[in-house]
Amino acid sequence: MSFDPTSVDLNTASKEDVLCYLEIEGNDYNGHLGARISSIFVILFVSSAFTVFPVVSKHMTRWKIPFSVYIFARYFGTGVIVATAFIHLLDPAYKCIGPQTCVGQSGYWAEYSWCAAIVLASIVIIFLLDLAAEVYVEQKYGMHKDESATGAFVQYEHHPDLQAAPDTEKNILSPNEKKTDTWATTSTGTETDDTAERSFRQQIAAFLLLEFGIIFHSVIIGLNLGVTGSEFATLYPVLVFHQSFEGLGIGARMSAIPFGKHTWLPWILCAAYGLTTPVSIAIGLGVRTTYVPGSKVSLIIQGVLNAVSAGILIYSGLVELLARDFLFDPCRTKQRSKLLFMIFCTLLGAGIMALIGKWA
Repeated sequence: MSFDPTSVDLNTASKEDVLCYLEIEGNDYNGHLGARISSIFVILFVSSAFTVFPVVSKHMTRWKIPFSVYIFARYFGTGVIVATAFIHLLDPAYKCIGPQTCVGQSGYWAEYSWCAAIVLASIVIIFLLDLAAEVYVEQKYGMHKDESATGAFVQYEHHPDLQAAPDTEKNILSPNEKKTDTWATTSTGTETDDTAERSFRQQIAAFLLLEFGIIFHSVIIGLNLGVTGSEFATLYPVLVFHQSFEGLGIGARMSAIPFGKHTWLPWILCAAYGLTTPVSIAIGLGVRTTYVPGSKVSLIIQGVLNAVSAGILIYSGLVELLARDFLFDPCRTKQRSKLLFMIFCTLLGAGIMALIGKWA
């Protein structure tokens, strides 16, 4: 017997029927094709530009960009990634397949808290991969991963050939800090190259997982932007900022990786992020009259992908970014003013991204 919303008997109606009636939606596409097509190119531009900027400017010494700008981008990006994990991924996952949803009350989904289980499984898998990288570095190079990562970050970011401006360091660092601080230590020669290569092999795995989690999310929001109804006018400008800030976070993190001889890789990674959402929007427009983002199948797909991405970014944001940079980095700056600046940038990124979550 089908559910009749005009005549509900609370003694016989199931919670699943009521929730599914309220949540399941049809195709809401309402035109504005020109604006939707423009979003492909606008988001392509801002996503690519904000991702590429930290990578390019790192090598463009004639731009004379103060090193504090890199610090801002790096830790602002950390805050953006942490907020993305909780506000833009975990919460939407629960809204799609959580225990109080249509999916969560249906069939096998009602027998267990699968959303939380998927997030947990993602975190455990990323932890095991991280541990495997730790063991690999120990066995192959006879050193801990953190030693390799920290040393390469120090040497790569402050190599004389990569400094943004010759006198920038003078404006940032005090004389007694120049050989002990993460912001100042330099090293050259074969030792630097070897350390950078060791660090690259470790850091690139963690970064690929981070970008993989963000790309999952970008696919979903791109598809939804292509087919959404009256929400399009609000969602469009919000996603422009959303993709810009995420791109800045990815680019800033990428600029700290010592790619060395792998000069082609950062451009591929930048392109992968920059193209994902625009391509997804184009696909959404291609199926704009048939794709139903509010159907039960679509909700399951979105919920699972968001939960997987949330697990990846929760681990990456809290462990790889916050814990390693602020708690376990032996070369972290000792000056309170600089540490407060790093914390401020992180909180600013998290705050702005959390605010954007009100609309997208």
